[in-house]
Amino acid sequence: MVVLHVLFEHAAGYALFAVKEVEEIGMLLPQVEESVLSIGKFNSMVSLAAFFPFKSAQAALENMNAISEGVVHADLKLFLDTNLPRSGKKKAILGVSDAKIGAALQEEFSISIQTSGVVAEIIRGVRLHFHSLVKGLTAQAASKAQLGLGHSYSRAKVKFNVNRADNMIIQSIALLDQLDKDINTFSMRVREWYGYHFPELIKIVSDNSTYCRLAQLIGNRKELSEESLESLEEVVMDAAKAQAILDASRSSMGMDISPIDLINIERFSNRVVSLANYRLELQEYLRSRMSQVAPNLAALIGEVVGARLISHAGSLTNLAKYPASTVQILGAEKALFRALKTRGNTPKYGLIFHSTFIGRAAAKNKGRISRYLANKCTIASRIDCFSELPTSVFGDKLREQVEERLSFYETGEVPRKNVDVMKEAVKEVSTRSKTGYDFCLSFFLKMENGEADATVVKKKKKKQAADDEVQEEAPAAENGAEETPGKKKKKRKAEAEIEAEPAATDNGTEDTETPAKKKKKRKSEAVEAEPEEEAPEPVVSEKKKKKKKKEDSE
Repeated sequence: MVVLHVLFEHAAGYALFAVKEVEEIGMLLPQVEESVLSIGKFNSMVSLAAFFPFKSAQAALENMNAISEGVVHADLKLFLDTNLPRSGKKKAILGVSDAKIGAALQEEFSISIQTSGVVAEIIRGVRLHFHSLVKGLTAQAASKAQLGLGHSYSRAKVKFNVNRADNMIIQSIALLDQLDKDINTFSMRVREWYGYHFPELIKIVSDNSTYCRLAQLIGNRKELSEESLESLEEVVMDAAKAQAILDASRSSMGMDISPIDLINIERFSNRVVSLANYRLELQEYLRSRMSQVAPNLAALIGEVVGARLISHAGSLTNLAKYPASTVQILGAEKALFRALKTRGNTPKYGLIFHSTFIGRAAAKNKGRISRYLANKCTIASRIDCFSELPTSVFGDKLREQVEERLSFYETGEVPRKNVDVMKEAVKEVSTRSKTGYDFCLSFFLKMENGEADATVVKKKKKKQAADDEVQEEAPAAENGAEETPGKKKKKRKAEAEIEAEPAATDNGTEDTETPAKKKKKRKSEAVEAEPEEEAPEPVVSEKKKKKKKKEDSE
């Protein structure tokens, strides 16, 4: 017989329900779905075993945070230890709604957990009739507890959001892009509207914001005179252009405009000019926020492009988790999947294309510099994300590295190594501030120590191997007769080649030797030179033997 208990987490507290006749209920699942709606039928199947109310709203919030993270709180552990029967002949099964908290409970109590099947329907019925199953709890009190816990949980999530500084940057760059589109659209509308009255002004002035200021300043072109030349120069910042505007106004082919139309054009131009001024203020605000949140990324690639990368990734933490290959094509997802679908060439760059480095590189080096720049952007974002105090030292050094890489592609000048540049950056940071930057300092110092240790270990291994070889060769040189099998094989090959030489001389092919034979001779000479140095005595005897063999063959 199986005993099923269902755990239900409510804003008022924890509740444990005992389910009757679990085998029959499991077989008749459609009947369970129908009986959930009726409180009478549901009471015959489920009974309240225990209820643990929360002492305060703070305790309820702590338990809710623990459950959402899949952690067993001390209150929940005490509640289940006290009320969950785990001894006896009947097998106990605990039903929970969330598989994450179920895995934590199974690890904590070593009991079987059920999350699917009939448990989901029973929890649905408990949620529907909870205020009727628990004595002393009304529907109004239960809804108030749920509302209060929901507000406090959401408030805590917003308050302790680690990405709250990134959210300002994300909203600012989104508003900046929207303002660019709106200002462009509104400026074109002003050009078209005011062009009926003064069409020559469009060719003289190309900038949108300047055109709107001139439309606001000039008004009726017939009222322009030499006195207004100074004010035109202040707006255009060019005396020749101001004179051209004055001359064009005198011989313009535009239509006359009524005062009421002119008032509306001036109002609309005023709005566009104010939007352009606000855009400049917003860009300055974005620059200040980027210098606080991601100074290295801003120093490397610029405030606007860096903010777009953070916005596309969702947060600075997400951007720091991305590999360099992902950062390289961030923003070009459509082109990437289209290339994968059609088996074409994948994109080389995404949002980082708007940086100045890729525009300055040659066409054949754009892919290489984009890959290198994405690598440096990843390093800068990780330093910004995990360092305690903001600094732009590493970003400036990384920018210098990208500049050196550009010059290397153009002139061939070898750039500095990454380790040397990072050492300089660490020294500069340590001189500026004795405190902070623990992550960066420890990271690069560990990297340097790890490399140094690895080189030391390699050198030690090489020295030990050389000592072992010397120790092995020493007794062989002393004995003179003991030789390794490899040396014996080499000697046999040399002897075979020397024996083959007289046959070649008899045939008259001494002068016309092939390159392969020359190589074999060189190898045999090199092989003979080694044993001569190690053991001179046996080599002399071998030479005498070879001479005797030659004489016999002749």
